[in-house]
Amino acid sequence: MILFLALCFVALAIGGVTALVIFWPLALVHIRDRHPDLAAQLGPNAFFRPSAWLWLLRGDYRATPDRNLSGLATPARISLLTILTGLLLAWLLWLVSYWMGA
Repeated sequence: MILFLALCFVALAIGGVTALVIFWPLALVHIRDRHPDLAAQLGPNAFFRPSAWLWLLRGDYRATPDRNLSGLATPARISLLTILTGLLLAWLLWLVSYWMGA
């Protein structure tokens, strides 16, 4: 049962990846088109940059007074948090099952 729940958390993380693939590029295109200084700060190919992901996780987009950017970056942030939470919980449940000898 524990490993089944761990697999469900992996599925949750996969759902987060799906949402991130939808909203993060939209937010980056919005940044590229309307906030060139912020695009320069995030750097080229920000989709795969850990520094850009940390920028998103910290919620630094809220410092920019653009409601459209917040509307695109907030779901991307939630999806990134979902990925991290799902994988962390799956890993913890796997550790529990390993310690229990299941």
